[in-house]
Amino acid sequence: MMNLYVHVQGTPVNIIVGSHVWIEDPDICWIDGQVSKITGKDAEIETTNGKKVVANLSKIYPKDMEAPPGGVDDMTKLSYLHEPGVLQNLKARYELNEIYTYTGNILIAINPFQKLPHIYGAHMMQQYKGAPFGELSPHVFAVADVAYRAMINEGKSNSILVSGESGAGKTETTKMLMQFLAYLGGRAGTEGRTVEQQVLESNPVLEAFGNAKTVRNNNSSRFGKFVEIQFDKSGRISGAAIRTYLLERSRVCQVNDPERNYHCFYLLCAAPQEEIERYKLGSPKTFHYLNQSKCYELADVSDAREFLATRRAMDIVGISQKDQEAIFRVVASILHLGNIDFTKGKEVDSSVPKDDKAKFHLQTTAELLMCDANALQDALCKRVMITPEEVIKRSLDPQSATVSRDGLAKTIYSRLFDWLVDKINSSIGQDPNSKTLIGVLDIYGFESFKTNSFEQFCINFTNEKLQQHFNQHVFKMEQEEYTKEQINWSYIEFVDNQDVLDLIEKKPGGIIALLDEACMFPKSTHETFANKLYQTFKNHRRFIKPKLSRTDFTIAHYAGEVLYQSDQFLDKNKDYVVPEHQDLLSASKCPFVAGLFPPLPEETSKSSKFSSIGSRFKLQLQSLMDTLNSTEPHYIRCVKPNNLLKPAIFENANIMQQLRCGGVLEAIRISCAGYPTRRAFFEFVNRFGLLAPEATEANYDEKTACQKILEKMGLSGYQIGKTKVFLRAGQMAELDARRAQVLSNAAKSIQRRIRTHQARNHYLALRKKTIYLQSQWRGRLACKLYENMRKEAAAVKIQKNTRRYQARRAYKKLHMSALTVQTALRATAARKEFRFRKQTKASIIIQARWRCHKAALYYKRLKKGTIVTQCRWRGRVARRELRKLKMAARETGALQEAKDKLEKRVEELTWRLQLEKGLRTNLEESKSQEIAKLQNQLQEMQSKFEETNALLSKERENAKKISIEAVPVIQEKQVIVEDTQKIDALTAEIESLKTSLESEKQKSNDFEQKYNEAQASSEERGKKLEDTEKKVRQLQESLKGLEEKINNVESENQVLRQQAVSTKFLHRRQSSLAQRERAAESAHNSIAVEGKPQVTNQELQTSPSMNLRESSEVDDKPQKSLNEKQQENQELLIRCIAQHLGFAGNRPIAACIIYKCLLHWRSFEVERTSVFDRIIQTIGHAIETQDNNDVLAYWLSNASTLLLLLQRTLKASGAAGMAPQRRRSQSATLFGRMTQSFRGSPAGVNLSLINGSSSRGVDTLRQVEAKYPALLFKQQLTAYVEKIYGMIRDNLKKEISPLLGLCIQAPRTSRASLVKGSSRSVANTEAQRALIAHWQGIVKSLGNFLNTLKANHVPPFLVRKVFTQIFSFINVQLFNSLLLRRECCSFSNGEYVKAGLAELEHWCYKATDEYAGSAWDELKHIRQAIGFLVIHQKPKKTLDEISHDLCPVLSIQQLYRISTMYWDDKYGTHSVSPEVISNMRVLMTEDSNNAVSNSFLLDDDSSIPFSVDDISKSMEQIDISDIDPPPLIRENSGFSFLLPRPA
Repeated sequence: MMNLYVHVQGTPVNIIVGSHVWIEDPDICWIDGQVSKITGKDAEIETTNGKKVVANLSKIYPKDMEAPPGGVDDMTKLSYLHEPGVLQNLKARYELNEIYTYTGNILIAINPFQKLPHIYGAHMMQQYKGAPFGELSPHVFAVADVAYRAMINEGKSNSILVSGESGAGKTETTKMLMQFLAYLGGRAGTEGRTVEQQVLESNPVLEAFGNAKTVRNNNSSRFGKFVEIQFDKSGRISGAAIRTYLLERSRVCQVNDPERNYHCFYLLCAAPQEEIERYKLGSPKTFHYLNQSKCYELADVSDAREFLATRRAMDIVGISQKDQEAIFRVVASILHLGNIDFTKGKEVDSSVPKDDKAKFHLQTTAELLMCDANALQDALCKRVMITPEEVIKRSLDPQSATVSRDGLAKTIYSRLFDWLVDKINSSIGQDPNSKTLIGVLDIYGFESFKTNSFEQFCINFTNEKLQQHFNQHVFKMEQEEYTKEQINWSYIEFVDNQDVLDLIEKKPGGIIALLDEACMFPKSTHETFANKLYQTFKNHRRFIKPKLSRTDFTIAHYAGEVLYQSDQFLDKNKDYVVPEHQDLLSASKCPFVAGLFPPLPEETSKSSKFSSIGSRFKLQLQSLMDTLNSTEPHYIRCVKPNNLLKPAIFENANIMQQLRCGGVLEAIRISCAGYPTRRAFFEFVNRFGLLAPEATEANYDEKTACQKILEKMGLSGYQIGKTKVFLRAGQMAELDARRAQVLSNAAKSIQRRIRTHQARNHYLALRKKTIYLQSQWRGRLACKLYENMRKEAAAVKIQKNTRRYQARRAYKKLHMSALTVQTALRATAARKEFRFRKQTKASIIIQARWRCHKAALYYKRLKKGTIVTQCRWRGRVARRELRKLKMAARETGALQEAKDKLEKRVEELTWRLQLEKGLRTNLEESKSQEIAKLQNQLQEMQSKFEETNALLSKERENAKKISIEAVPVIQEKQVIVEDTQKIDALTAEIESLKTSLESEKQKSNDFEQKYNEAQASSEERGKKLEDTEKKVRQLQESLKGLEEKINNVESENQVLRQQAVSTKFLHRRQSSLAQRERAAESAHNSIAVEGKPQVTNQELQTSPSMNLRESSEVDDKPQKSLNEKQQENQELLIRCIAQHLGFAGNRPIAACIIYKCLLHWRSFEVERTSVFDRIIQTIGHAIETQDNNDVLAYWLSNASTLLLLLQRTLKASGAAGMAPQRRRSQSATLFGRMTQSFRGSPAGVNLSLINGSSSRGVDTLRQVEAKYPALLFKQQLTAYVEKIYGMIRDNLKKEISPLLGLCIQAPRTSRASLVKGSSRSVANTEAQRALIAHWQGIVKSLGNFLNTLKANHVPPFLVRKVFTQIFSFINVQLFNSLLLRRECCSFSNGEYVKAGLAELEHWCYKATDEYAGSAWDELKHIRQAIGFLVIHQKPKKTLDEISHDLCPVLSIQQLYRISTMYWDDKYGTHSVSPEVISNMRVLMTEDSNNAVSNSFLLDDDSSIPFSVDDISKSMEQIDISDIDPPPLIRENSGFSFLLPRPA
């Protein structure tokens, strides 16, 4: 029945001979073939595996032969939306490792069973962040981004429903969703961890206690989980909560082979030895709850390591060590509890522990639960029944005791799991103020096994509920699509599953209600429950009673029929707590165990103890549905491709069943009920335009062209929307059949023409061969005639040569005889001639020897006289020169005399200095003695004053005593007189003492005043002494300079004496003396410019006895005025460079002016200065407007030029080849600089460059020994060059980024606008211009930017670096967009991008290598990728040719991505061969461990690609000598050194 709902029914109209179709196959579900014969309603098909099959036309479904080999990313784009088309599309994409596929807004995720790191990670998150849905390749990140954007924009909560069967990858998908949502809205939570981290960190704990191995999955979640991620108003995660549903409690006690129990049991058995001994554990094989299955370990999983990982996860989520110990004690108690076996007791229907082993486990369980062992035994083996009359204690038989034991184990475990969930939620924390959330539902999928019990019933009930929600959402999306396109549509009927939900949950007659009713009656059994179901639902179409069973029943779910066994329905539905168990564990001495079983309210304990799991689960499910209904849903359907859990295996039947269970085929059925085929106007015209050529050739728009084509084909029921054509089911096949007929007729015409052409070629070839044969025979006859003629000519030639030979032999014989006679006669005459010539030669030799002897005697006499004459003349010349040398020596003596006078003056000054020091010492000594004397006198006076006061007080006391002791009144008057006299005397004495004290104080003040005056005079003398010492040092320096000059003169005199014989010496000496005079004069001028004291060579010669007073007058200018003048000059310079000074040629004026001023002011050599900071501040204020590229380029030019000048001039202090102390002593004083000027080299740099006398550039400068401020200024300037460079580069990136998004995909052009013909030439030209408009926009931006940089004379080196990084940015953006968007990997799009790249190449050519450099090479990735897209015959290319010849730069991952995403929208050709794809996959698997190579995306490099040394090496020398200062400082006398001077 399901096939009829889904498939498009085939008809004889659209199935013809030669059609490619799909038919059912029992092995692989569907197989493709070609119709070879049609007989009535049957058709004969040749399948691809070579078989011939006869099938009914109604069961045959058309195959789209123009579908891309790699499939489509959205299955709503399939031409035929039926079951085999969906299956083939998923298979094609899975073979290319494209595991994600859309069906509308539903994401289908197929588990690859291998790591695919290249499609995850931060780089992929960045690409999908904010990207419109469907623009990039299908991905789980896209679904999460849509949910997040909808929540932010609409303020409504969203939910993402992840479903699938065990092993389909639901948990991993949920983790990916959580990671991406954390990436979008992460915020720090408690204890420094983010909320999403805490949620993800809780997964190991929940997996350990809630996951188990099943037949289909090694880590199957046996509970449903709904994660609520809460967000605040700003869209950041503020809290989270985890809701769980229906833990599979029965697995604790019952495990089927080869499954396993929950992981925590096996982890605890593999714990460290001390843990095992503490809990008295052993091998899992020794426990009843674990050894029901023979599977104890998982492949490639270490339970010991997982135990430690779980403990760490528990620490992370906030579970204390004490609670952890209690948790594992409870887990161990469950294992021991399962080993308590029972046997019959002494009483009837009683039970006791079976043996000592059972008693041991009973005792261990009691110890672990911290309760009484006897009480535990009674709770397991007895029941208390309360009646109105009495309390009855009833014993249980062994079977009932076992059931009681298992019930206790399940209750303990479920309570423990609930406690863990509550603990995790409290650790994560919830935001009570959150108004929006995104819920991620990780729920179990539809299950249908050989044995289906109550758990499968609840799971399938959940999936029925979710399927109804899913169907309503899909139908709603369909209606929204139709409304959006503004087409007329009627209400689409679709089969709802409400009847199944009513069958299960309806009150009072639903299955759950009947189950609760049966559980409330003690005598009810599963047989009575099954009979009740049979009677109630015997006429229900979804309920089926099996024929061979009395307790089973079948429900026809949306995914198929499921047979349920009702044997344990009643037991598993009961959730009451046995009072004995409750009382036992609530009284436990362990607070943790007692907390799991809180005491029940009294009224609750008196009421019914029954509680239905089904009813409670129904309430939980309804709560979940209410939550989902209040949110905007998004669906992810996870699919397991095979049951072997291995990669690259695609089982068709298994996947089809999962698609049915996941509701994907249901969604397709809903689409087929309306308009399943939807095509954009552009695609429809391109595909079916050949059915109505007049519609495409006419000047119609695309919508009208589509209308014309459909009207001509006579179809009805279709709809034309705003952007798409909507076709009813089967109409696409009808159009394809018509199109196939047109193409078939066209092929026949082409074949007819080709056969005619071949026949004519055959005739022409036959005629040509005939003519050739005739020519060969005629040539052979001519050759025979020629051979006869050649023989006759040869005979005549032989006769002629024979006769000639005989005549010549006779002539040679006569000739030899004549020669013999002539030779004899000539020899006789020659001998006579020889004898005559020999005699003549001997006579000539004798005459020559005699004449030579006479000439030699004459030469010797002449040479002797000449030498004598020369010696006398040279002696005369030497004596003249000696007199001149003696005169020069006298001049040297004058210099020596000046030296002696200066030495005497230095001695005199030294004596004066010592004398002043002595006077100062004596003065200080006398002053100290005088002060000490005054202090002693003061102390004496104070002591006298104190004695007088003491005496006065003593006298007063005596007077008081006397007055008291005196009795007679008569003598009183006399005593008073005597005392008065004494008092008067003492008062007078006190007055005199006060007077003397005042006088002493006056003297003390006088002495202090004298002391202060003496101290002031001493300080003045000290200052004078320091000035004297300073001048003495200056004189010593000048004296050293004179000594060096004298030494130089003496050495020159020695050389001159040695060269006295040379006549050219005088001229050379005069020129050297003139050079020294000019050097001294230039030093004099340079010192005068600095404002320092001037001492010339003439003054040193004419005034050798200069005294201290004269030297002090030279330095009388106040230092304060110099500083003020310098500050004014600096202020004027700052105001000047703040203006736009422009350029002198290609040299920035501001940089040159700054450099010359700093050089002249010697700012590089000072320890403290503020001029550098002010220059940096000026540059910083100028570039605050980051968008003004002209200003940025101007300052980049100035800053780089100034940095170049500093780089070639400055050097660190102490690196000049001499000791730093000696260099400071020579350059810090006046005479030191004069000494250097006398030697012919300036102090630090060549100052003549500033005066304009040099034109050889920076390299002629001597390096300056820079101090710390200068070096810091250079570093700051370097930082500003890098900052301005980055600002310029980023501005250009911002300008071209919007255009790059439009340049990667060609604008869709109507087929009608590109028809051939002269009438369309103008339109085609305009269309071509419009196509590359975006590329031309980029080229225009690049051109404007280059003009700005060139106008500001930015060094070409920096310009090349800018454009190199910009082209690298273009390469990264285009290449990444190409790999992430399948619609871009087409042939026509490759041609479009290739044309755009040609525009960039042309721009690089016009910009020349000076400015573009290697920028074009930076596009190598996109160039090679586009080159691969546009080449023909891709299937013939081998992997070696592709990876080494065509695309050597691209990695295997990138080539694989392009090869699998490629589709030819122009010629319909295929990508590379399957062998190449498989080889690529093998190489990718071998290289899967390399995390870097797995990423197929490129990263943009925004670093600074140069250093100061690179700038220095790349830039040419700069001549700054002829730079005119700007008007603002030209008239200022303080900047006169900037004015160029004539050479």
